[in-house]
Amino acid sequence: MKFTRVFAFMALAGLAGSAFATNGYFAHGNGMKAKGMAGASTASSDDAFGGANNPASMAFAGNRLDLGVDLFSPIREASRTGSAGTFGPEPGRDFSSKSDSNYFLIPEFGYNKMVNPNLALGVTVYGNGGMNTNYSGNAINSGVTGFCDADGSGTPTPADIGLFNGLCGKGRLGVDLMQLIVAPTAAFKVAPNHSIGISPLLGYQRFKAEGLQAFGVMNGAGGNLGYDDAFGYGVRVGYMGKITPTVSIGAAYASQMKFDEFGKYAGLFAEQGGFDIPENYNLGVAWQATPVVKLALDYQRINYSKINSVGNPVASPGSLGANNGPGFGWDDMDVWKLGMEYKYTPKLTLRAGYSHTDSPIKGTNAAGCGAGSENCAEVMLNILAPAVIEDHVTLGFTYTLASGNEVTMAYMHAFKNDVSGYNPNFGGTDKIEMYQNSLGIQYSWKM
Repeated sequence: MKFTRVFAFMALAGLAGSAFATNGYFAHGNGMKAKGMAGASTASSDDAFGGANNPASMAFAGNRLDLGVDLFSPIREASRTGSAGTFGPEPGRDFSSKSDSNYFLIPEFGYNKMVNPNLALGVTVYGNGGMNTNYSGNAINSGVTGFCDADGSGTPTPADIGLFNGLCGKGRLGVDLMQLIVAPTAAFKVAPNHSIGISPLLGYQRFKAEGLQAFGVMNGAGGNLGYDDAFGYGVRVGYMGKITPTVSIGAAYASQMKFDEFGKYAGLFAEQGGFDIPENYNLGVAWQATPVVKLALDYQRINYSKINSVGNPVASPGSLGANNGPGFGWDDMDVWKLGMEYKYTPKLTLRAGYSHTDSPIKGTNAAGCGAGSENCAEVMLNILAPAVIEDHVTLGFTYTLASGNEVTMAYMHAFKNDVSGYNPNFGGTDKIEMYQNSLGIQYSWKM
């Protein structure tokens, strides 16, 4: 299969949508070998996904082409209990709804070419995402008193009567975010066992929200705004060193990816529709403990708080879309990843891993929602993007064929977690929860 055809396939498939939401909206790993080890890959050079993990690793990866796809299943649920009505003692705005979008195919691609023994050129194509939710539009039955106040008038009107979603908008509630990143990569050995690498990051993202009429996010006729897209750029740099015959270390840093604004959603996202990808960095060590056992440990930092549309508190003083306007209130994330690889036979390698972080979303009870509180209503807005996963376990294997090519599979389970918080707008307590599974396969050509 020619490289140009594979790349075209990846670009088109990536535009079909992404739904990763494992560490915020970052995938738990890139490449099936890394995914089988919970993402611990910074100090490894087993494939051509250095543009997403550590560009310097490509100097040791050899000539190869890796093409994979994940079947990813995030199960999301949101609810509200104990809420009050808008116009008096009528029934409240309680609801319970599961997101109907549960299965996604996520492709990824890596290619590496050793130009000479010290210089590698390649490309990695991968995706972020995770705000793909799709809740029922019939979650709240607003009766004759119209307790949803869907038109924002402050008094009961015919527009406030009927079926509404969990945020009192009309029709289905949810958002769809896809981020496709192309990372051409150059890696150079500055010494036989040490390399540096660089990957310019070229990004495309697409976004749609629906059912947010109660927030003023609608067209002139009161309908949804539809898809908007944006292009952006950044850079990832890395170092990798084999400091002993059995121990390797690695480090990589990715700058904030600057994107054009989502013009259609200038009244939703802070900075007039801004939605950049946050800077992040990772450190790793790999130890070949025995000839058949390798252990890997990674630390990853994702600085969500530096992106206003993501990190600004929901209770920010500005209006929606302003520089100091409400965001999703996400905290920065510290992710720890531990992986093990066992060469069971010369042809079969087994993998397992575990990762842990703290949810970027924090809930606040009614007592904590006084003046100056920044976390009030945070859970309410994150019904759209319930990125509350904290723990993953993974399994995987690689089987080497007679041709020398490889088949790799990886399974991931993200344990169920939930976050609850007081809703000062509707009263009561909002709760968001999620668990995930994924199963992926990758075929690798060694050239």
